[in-house]
Amino acid sequence: MTDFSDLLKADNHQPARSIRIVDAQGLDAWLAGQPERVRTLVAAQKFKGKAHDHAILPGDDPADWSVIAGVASREKLGPWCLAKLAETLPDGAYRIVEASAGPAMLGWLTAQYRFDRYRKEENGAGARVLLTGEVAQIEAVVRLAEAVALVRDLVNTPAADMGPGDLEAAVRKVSERFDAECQVTKGDALEHGFPMIHAVGKAADKSFAPRLIELRWGDPKHPKVAIVGKGICFDSGGLDIKPSSAMRLMKKDMGGAAHALALAQLVMGARLPLRLHLLIPAAENAVSGNAFRPGDILRSRKGLTVEIGNTDAEGRLVLGDALTLAGEDKPELVIDYATLTGAARVAVGPDLPALFTNDDALAVEMDAAGSAIDDPTWRLPLWDGYAEMLKSDVADINNAGEGGFAGAITAALFLKRFVPEDTPWMHLDTFAWRPSSRPGRPKGGEALGLRAAFHLLQARYGHKK
Repeated sequence: MTDFSDLLKADNHQPARSIRIVDAQGLDAWLAGQPERVRTLVAAQKFKGKAHDHAILPGDDPADWSVIAGVASREKLGPWCLAKLAETLPDGAYRIVEASAGPAMLGWLTAQYRFDRYRKEENGAGARVLLTGEVAQIEAVVRLAEAVALVRDLVNTPAADMGPGDLEAAVRKVSERFDAECQVTKGDALEHGFPMIHAVGKAADKSFAPRLIELRWGDPKHPKVAIVGKGICFDSGGLDIKPSSAMRLMKKDMGGAAHALALAQLVMGARLPLRLHLLIPAAENAVSGNAFRPGDILRSRKGLTVEIGNTDAEGRLVLGDALTLAGEDKPELVIDYATLTGAARVAVGPDLPALFTNDDALAVEMDAAGSAIDDPTWRLPLWDGYAEMLKSDVADINNAGEGGFAGAITAALFLKRFVPEDTPWMHLDTFAWRPSSRPGRPKGGEALGLRAAFHLLQARYGHKK
């Protein structure tokens, strides 16, 4: 993983190149105060002050130069407004002059993320170090960048190297870092205690055996918060097998687990006064002679019987057992992340996690948190009127809605059956993937809705002692 602590340093007046920030509205006024040679060079580089554009300015000495960078609004910097600079400038140290980087420090770091486990970059660029006077914020920004990188690394890793055992190892690594308790349930104990997790994962090779991974941290006297993440390490679709085009990116079907682990890491890193319970049901939805079948009836940990309408609707099954266990601890808040439905992507596209919740106040909090830090989600209705689509003639509930309508909503309604009615709960149906690159956000695995949830938790609990 990239060492972000080397890329953001306290400004102690060490040598560095200057970056001046300007927006399109203020460019003419700035140019009016510059010598003719600067105006000529800016014009030659066709710099108009637009967001993500920049120009190189000459200094007094031949080797001296600085940067002028365009942003959408000089008065309100966002997390990605300096990210393109961190991707394109030569290596070295830089400082923002006559302004503070603020939230843009995050994009400066995430722009330099590289997934190089399998291929080293030839002639790769060196580090671009940003110097800042906002020293008190450095540690928190580095923690955010590390959490984003953790999601990206886990999701980008192919399934052969990111099976249930590898996911367990990732949780144990974070657990050891923060002296948390880690417990793993598998084998006979999983089959009897978490039968739906077992059923989904039993067809996989023994080296990819299913398991429930738990992490507990914090003072038991503090408010209890459960974070649950779907950990389907590869999804073939099971016997209702996916076409090859749909299977191509299924290494990312554990993206919910990656988000949940990253959020837990942020909570522990900030030492929020919570009793944290992380739950990751990890399995591979494979095809073999003992795979669960369409028409099978599974008994869940909660005791509800579930008719299998489609084996490719497996994520909600493993989450159902995990959410049941989370509720048994009587938390005051449950958050789950899952790459659950294609229907959510049709509804809100790849950038916006679909948000479902049984608590209107929680929805307002999450919307405000996402807007505050440019990590938006979009609420969809948890519409009980569609619950009849999940009815079964032979079991308590069917795992797949009929008719192809409202797929994201019916999936959320299925999960709702496994959450205690009086427990505030938030479900994020996220894509965990960026189809094309943007400044600070390369193509590949991506954290979506992670920073917003952490901001919400900080607002709720950060002031408590």
